[in-house]
Amino acid sequence: MTTAIHVRGLTKRYGEVHAVGGLDLDIRTGEVFAILGPNGAGKSTTVEILEGYRKRDAGEVSVLGVDPGQATSAWRARVGIVLQTANDAAELTVRETVRHFARYYPNSKDPDEVIATVGLSEKAGARIRQLSGGQRRRVDVALGIVGRPELVFLDEPTTGFDPEARRQFWDLIRSLAAEGTTIVLTTHYLDEAEALADRVAVIAKGRIVAEGTPHTLGGRATASARVTWADGYAETDTPTALVRTLAEKYDGEIPGLQIVRPSLEDIYLDLIGDAE
Repeated sequence: MTTAIHVRGLTKRYGEVHAVGGLDLDIRTGEVFAILGPNGAGKSTTVEILEGYRKRDAGEVSVLGVDPGQATSAWRARVGIVLQTANDAAELTVRETVRHFARYYPNSKDPDEVIATVGLSEKAGARIRQLSGGQRRRVDVALGIVGRPELVFLDEPTTGFDPEARRQFWDLIRSLAAEGTTIVLTTHYLDEAEALADRVAVIAKGRIVAEGTPHTLGGRATASARVTWADGYAETDTPTALVRTLAEKYDGEIPGLQIVRPSLEDIYLDLIGDAE
């Protein structure tokens, strides 16, 4: 697999504060990569450097084979960005807005096709101010993908969404990934990262403290399981053996049996706690 993003020794300081301190990162072409971390951990600064919005102090950065600190308009046309907050033209319609942005790109998608992709065909003639928060967020995504980007940055894309809107948005992200688009996702929702990401990195104090699939991050796949039943519980690395023993004890069905391994949230909180 080729590499869409390659970072070595990334450093950014604000006065005496090291926002990013020697960060290394590789993101493969075509994968959904989630970046997690508490506020102030350095993830926003890192992503802004990758997007070409912020200059770094030191380190090697390559995004789609180009240093974003020296990016040209041709490179920017290959990258889509959906910011956490966006200012839209409230009096324009959805179709007018998407058509306007499409003109900025040399090989943009058909605006009506993009509107359909984000599920807003029925609202194409509606003014932006008439849309719900979730629908406005879909407009943001439409503007981020209308230029046929090879790489899309999504910054907290579902903040404030109700559960149904979040699930619909996840389906949209999956459809983009299925087309081969590389997606970098920053989110505070651990279930979102688990549902969407091929791989996850946790940033704390300006460094990556763990990286892996949602299932294996921080040793999650091999972590001890908690087995509970009607009149007891145990932490064990061999839950199957314990269940066999319990089945013999209860002569078959084990009352109230549950087997739980640490959730992604459990692992994340442990990683952040250790880093702090």
